[in-house]
Amino acid sequence: MHAKENVPLDELGKALFTINRHAKTAPDPKHLYYIKKESINRLLKENRAEKVGLHFSNNPRFSSQHSTLLVKVDKYFFHIPPTKDDFKELEHLGKLDQNYRNPPTKMSLSQAKKIVYRYIDWQPAKKPRKKYSSSYFTPSSLGKINWPPSKTKRRTR
Repeated sequence: MHAKENVPLDELGKALFTINRHAKTAPDPKHLYYIKKESINRLLKENRAEKVGLHFSNNPRFSSQHSTLLVKVDKYFFHIPPTKDDFKELEHLGKLDQNYRNPPTKMSLSQAKKIVYRYIDWQPAKKPRKKYSSSYFTPSSLGKINWPPSKTKRRTR
């Protein structure tokens, strides 16, 4: 049994809402949007989320209008990029409808990420640890046998 099956739908909805809210203001939101999209796609495959329809985006890309897919997860609504089949199968709802509002939710981003990571079974890539080195550090010569170095001895006459 996978851990993702143990994640309640209402918890996933809250976590996705929190991740989506933070992604909108994050300096580099790629990862947050990736885990949101990955989670929603898995929920759709498992029939735990439903596709509502298509909306025109409020933020046109390169001055060109495009559509986004409106998906309902528990009592939360999200937009993700649509597939070609979505255009054939779903109704286009036109402009973004303000009636699709998410309930207010309080959850920390770290908790939301843990829930979503557990659901999509995502592991962060292990980075090899660098050996610490400082340009200001000079190794000590204390305890060395050949101190002072024999080559620098001066001969006295």
